[in-house]
Amino acid sequence: MNLAIVKYNAGNIFSVVNALRRLGVEPILTDDAETLAKADKVLFPGQGEASTTMSYIREHRLDEIIMGLKQPVLGICVGQQLMCRHSEEGDTDCLGIFPVDVKRFVPQRHEDKVPAMGWNMIYDAKTDLFNDISENGSRDYVYFVHSYYVPLCDYTIAKADYIQPFSAALHKDNFYATQFHPEKSGSVGEKILRNFLDLKL
Repeated sequence: MNLAIVKYNAGNIFSVVNALRRLGVEPILTDDAETLAKADKVLFPGQGEASTTMSYIREHRLDEIIMGLKQPVLGICVGQQLMCRHSEEGDTDCLGIFPVDVKRFVPQRHEDKVPAMGWNMIYDAKTDLFNDISENGSRDYVYFVHSYYVPLCDYTIAKADYIQPFSAALHKDNFYATQFHPEKSGSVGEKILRNFLDLKL
């Protein structure tokens, strides 16, 4: 398995690397267009602020590279948000792979804390990314850390609830994305990463 991780100015890369190593995969961390294009699978993970991250991506022409990928691609957390059209964080135009806008959580009650941080349930999970996950109406817990969310849309393949229902995962063509961190989500997250490694287009 030749798996590449997009190298850019986002945190959390090495927890993803360690999760993949536990699955027997040694990923390549790279911003080289040819290396990314030749990889069997590509991960686009990260934590960070949308506007500064998108500026870095554009300066290094990673936007063109990512949007041109033909193999399965998985965005994680900020990676999912940057694959959308626009983010309210910094009023940022993003990659536009998913034609939907990223919104900031607006607390409705005193107990609504932003960022949303911790374990939350996903449900209505679809596509091969979630094989053996949330079957027969069950709800599985995964780990989230986020102040911004993607509303439910035509590309939603898993849902979660915090203040309102939102997209826990997205899919369009060869592009998949999760708002949660599969690399921090125990056995459920490990299964999701394994499902991604096993994806066939």
